[in-house]
Amino acid sequence: MHTHNDTSEVPRIALVSTHGYVAAHPPLGAADTGGQVVYVLELAKKLAQLGHKVDIYTRRFEDQPEIDEVDELVRVVRIPCGGKDFIPKEYLHRYLTEWGEKALRFIKREQLTYQFVNSHYWDGGVAGQRLSEALGIPHIHTPHSLGLWKKRQMETDYPERADKFEEEFNFKERIQHELIIYRSCQLVVATTPIQLDMLQEDYGLSKSRVHMIPPGYDDNRFYPVSNASRQMIRNRLGFEGKVVLALGRLATNKGYDLLIDGFSVMAERVPDARLHLALGGENLDEQEQKILDELHERVKTLGIEDRVDFSGFIADEDLPDYYRAADMFVLSSRYEPFGMTAIEAMASGTPTVITVHGGLFRAVSYGRHALFADPFDKEDLGITMMKPFKHARLYGRLSRMGAHKARSLFTWTGIAQQMISLVEGRPAAQAMLDEGDWAEPWNDGD
Repeated sequence: MHTHNDTSEVPRIALVSTHGYVAAHPPLGAADTGGQVVYVLELAKKLAQLGHKVDIYTRRFEDQPEIDEVDELVRVVRIPCGGKDFIPKEYLHRYLTEWGEKALRFIKREQLTYQFVNSHYWDGGVAGQRLSEALGIPHIHTPHSLGLWKKRQMETDYPERADKFEEEFNFKERIQHELIIYRSCQLVVATTPIQLDMLQEDYGLSKSRVHMIPPGYDDNRFYPVSNASRQMIRNRLGFEGKVVLALGRLATNKGYDLLIDGFSVMAERVPDARLHLALGGENLDEQEQKILDELHERVKTLGIEDRVDFSGFIADEDLPDYYRAADMFVLSSRYEPFGMTAIEAMASGTPTVITVHGGLFRAVSYGRHALFADPFDKEDLGITMMKPFKHARLYGRLSRMGAHKARSLFTWTGIAQQMISLVEGRPAAQAMLDEGDWAEPWNDGD
């Protein structure tokens, strides 16, 4: 018998994100736990505000509880598979048949019905497709990043390690699975313009089956503050001089080494410039420690130890203040499908420099919303970073217009609305960005 409680009439949505530590309060920076987990949680909360109950399905491992309540409409449901230990995202799909069967049993036992399933990343896609077929509901898949693109980027950047990639990233299996998922699901949601192009050109999807919805940020947390407030924050954090901030996981891809090189170019020209690197999770594994040691070594070699500050992990609640306190934010990745941190920095009113190896720089007008540079060219990066400090009007414009751009394009509520209108087949034109917003770099569309 179906039990009726007050919210039983509210339509339900299932989000599937199987890897990493998905939780109401996720340990960001832990293995495989970063931007995607934030994306899924924020999307879930906004879908709930638009009148849905949302269950986020993930894998249960270590000693996690089965259910984690995020709020009264959103919960994380953990389904075990492949034993008790953490399994890296590259290999999780091998255990997802077991996961799918157990998830379906849970759904049946709880008598749950879902309007649609939205899966994230290719492991989640494998799991989401199984649920969607068994339950007879639409499957919308959000890749977050594409195997083919990552493979190409890695081969270009590290030709000497090409023979190791297969075992490390499992590209062959990943790309096969991606092709199956993209052809089986109802819709693929690209999060960047580059993905949109690749899904059509390289994965061969028809235009009607791919839509682009950019990732979002929480505009209740990231916004500019008055100069007086900012000064208080700077005093509290001990920021002095012109502070250039970078933050994120310790991964080679993030290009902190390239940023240090670029900063050394800028440091000669801006005497009071300092580089603040807030890197890594709460505990570093061997690989991360190695990257961190190399960065320290590089700073020493360049003779700029007295200009560079390394701080560890920034707790999530302190993040907005760090962005606001900094005088500039730099995203120097070797490749970056999107670059959520740059959006958060812009939203906080901090002038931002963005890598050209990724999607985000195509969404901004150079010199208006942000600046972009090639991190592989240290002069280009260093001199680009220097410009706003030399030209006060440029600095002011980036600070104002960057925040404005972030608000107009990338708030989570707008993104959740776009998702719902796609599923319900409503014309989502007003929600989708018009082409002008994703202008080619040379077309100064606003």
